[in-house]
Amino acid sequence: MSNDEGQGFVHLRVRSAYSLLEGAIKADVIGKLAEAAGMPAAGLTDRANLFGALEYSSYAKDAGIQPIIGCALPVAGIGAGPTERWARAPTITLLAQNERGYLNLSELSSIAYLESSDLAEPIVPWSRVAEHAEGLILLSGGTDGPVDALFAAGKSAEAIQALSEMSRVFGDRFYVELQRHGLPQQAAAEPGLVNWAYEHDVPLVATNDVYFAKAELYDAHDALLCISDGAFVGQDERRRVTPEHWFKPAADMRKLFSDLPEACDNTLDIARRCAFLVKKRDPILPSFPTGAGRSEPEELTYQAREGLRARLADNVLAVDEQVYWDRLDFELGIIIKMGFPGYFLIVSDFIKWAKSHGIPVGPGRGSGAGSLVAWVLTITDLDPLRFGLLFERFLNPERVSMPDFDIDFCQERREEVIVYVQEKYGRDRVAQIITFGSLQARAVLRDVGRVMQLPLGLVDRLCKMVPNNPAAPVTLAQAIELEPRLKQAKKEDGAVSACLDV
Repeated sequence: MSNDEGQGFVHLRVRSAYSLLEGAIKADVIGKLAEAAGMPAAGLTDRANLFGALEYSSYAKDAGIQPIIGCALPVAGIGAGPTERWARAPTITLLAQNERGYLNLSELSSIAYLESSDLAEPIVPWSRVAEHAEGLILLSGGTDGPVDALFAAGKSAEAIQALSEMSRVFGDRFYVELQRHGLPQQAAAEPGLVNWAYEHDVPLVATNDVYFAKAELYDAHDALLCISDGAFVGQDERRRVTPEHWFKPAADMRKLFSDLPEACDNTLDIARRCAFLVKKRDPILPSFPTGAGRSEPEELTYQAREGLRARLADNVLAVDEQVYWDRLDFELGIIIKMGFPGYFLIVSDFIKWAKSHGIPVGPGRGSGAGSLVAWVLTITDLDPLRFGLLFERFLNPERVSMPDFDIDFCQERREEVIVYVQEKYGRDRVAQIITFGSLQARAVLRDVGRVMQLPLGLVDRLCKMVPNNPAAPVTLAQAIELEPRLKQAKKEDGAVSACLDV
């Protein structure tokens, strides 16, 4: 670690925008914040998920920052239940030390979502955490953890029982977490936490549970929480964080914990113990079961030739068949050379299965429609030669990348196709890839205007001033620069100015 002991600090708990409608820092910004603050590392701990782990690892590495991958995991069966302040399950902080720890963290995150479907939010039983503790460092959870609320409520015996259980399971990989945001609950809980830690020789660690990058972004983050909860900014009883939950410099954190310097020292100790980087891996395709002992390239060639004969036989138009055979040989050569015959066979197989079971399948769209092999395998129903479509736009040896067919299945029966693929290749070889959406300028303006309780007519007029170009969408900041009426409205109306600033 480049930070000197006694001076440095590492933020171990940072929530990115992947803590959906909760964190307000993009994954690529965390490393830059740490670099600017002179911190050698920073921890990503989104609530119940690892969505940003790979992205953050890549950006942090590029910034010369050691990424620490963790999770704020909601738990049940230890310590306090849902807190009154947020009415949500308490969370513990888990940090991956190594690959085994990361795999266990992935398993726990999956358990949270797959085994909590009947609950309001993903939650993991403590017993499952104990089963997957290897390679993980545990922080007790801070203000919203299962222990602090008990100490604050005067239930010391229950709090001590929870701390003892955490220590039993994690041993020297357990730290008692302290936070100082000026909340009464924190002040009430801290003496019990510190005394227990000293009595049992368990190290303390200071965290700030970072939600936003800079202090001046508090109001914007507060509006984000209101959007998440369907609340209003002016509402008294609602979820809040404090203006202190930002990415504070090391000096500020050292000053805040000047009476407990070891709590800051231990952030560096934990960073040293977490030596794991999430690495990008190329897709690994399952083997396609071929017939008659043929290899995948041989099977693809066989099916493609049979398919072309069938397509040409069905063709009512007079065509130069040799052109089709030449194009087929050309495409097959590239597909086999690039190592993708199995991919074409797999896709063709489940599309044929879907059609044979009466599941509507789209004719094909995107660059995949330019492949003759895709047409003869019935992946698509568009003749690329007839429409002058280029194979090179789909697969090009000069740009080695995984081919990707855009396939449309009947929405009501799509699940049947997924189950078929899972049963054929194994559930551990099939995954669905999530996509994340972001709000455009007009949508942001409408949401912020609503939670700030601006008149609907005013918000509507402001939205109409934002340039609408789906091909090149503008940010709200760009819209203010481009549109004089928005500038004028911001200048003349304090409520509008506050809304646009947020």
